[in-house]
Amino acid sequence: MPPPTTVAEDDYRRLRDLVAAGGVTVLTGAGVSTASGIPDYRGPDGNRRVQPMQYAEFLASAEARRRYWARSYVGWAHFRAARPNDAHRAIAALQHGGQVESLITQNVDGLHQEAGSREVIELHGNLNVIVCLRCEERFDRAEVHRWIADANPGFTAQSDEIRPDGDIVLAAQDFTEFRLVRCVTCGSDLLKPDVVFFGGSVAKPLVEQAYAAVEAGDGLLVLGSSLQVMSGLRFVKRAHALGIPVAVVTRWATRGDEWATLRIDALLDDVLPRLVADCTQDAQG
Repeated sequence: MPPPTTVAEDDYRRLRDLVAAGGVTVLTGAGVSTASGIPDYRGPDGNRRVQPMQYAEFLASAEARRRYWARSYVGWAHFRAARPNDAHRAIAALQHGGQVESLITQNVDGLHQEAGSREVIELHGNLNVIVCLRCEERFDRAEVHRWIADANPGFTAQSDEIRPDGDIVLAAQDFTEFRLVRCVTCGSDLLKPDVVFFGGSVAKPLVEQAYAAVEAGDGLLVLGSSLQVMSGLRFVKRAHALGIPVAVVTRWATRGDEWATLRIDALLDDVLPRLVADCTQDAQG
């Protein structure tokens, strides 16, 4: 467990005042789910620790899809065992308490909803849903997992290194015997988790929905995101351009720090539970 971080009291009071006033839009990144056992992609220097599957690579060949699905099949057992942590629960409490109006997440794990958050804008999709890229039929992930298990009864592999997209590392693993499953509607093997792979893009209507949430808010609170990709950074820039205060709470530097009104370098567990307690007390007082 990481050592606790210290937050300057002046900074904490500014954060509390912003959130307690209500109408806040929250944007979350992978750092919110690390305490649930799902690591993020980047280290303190902002560089990726792992290379994720690229969308073009996934489309290019059955071999790439076989490699991805073999790893993802093994990783799913670890991923689906993850449970919401104190950060997820705190955000849900602030939403139900009226301090948080809208919640936008870059995460694909569904843990915000499991913690009780409602109407979550999932920028990058959700791993619990599988889509056929040919006919656009959608399937529950658990159902597709059963298809894969039936098609590969002898396939076994072990790895403790899970990634934020449910993929894992299987060093020197031979995937040549791994069998892809096909869409039961059209027969295509182009089945993919309904998430945005690196090199893909977020659907424009979803981006516009998120922009509208940011623009309607009285503040933008970024939690657990390095803001290294434009997918999240654009909302910080939009809030800044409109004069909406931006608070960023996460470990290490972020790409959006120059547009932040308030920057707190801290673990979320050292900030959010206290914030919930104080906002609840203020609301009752």
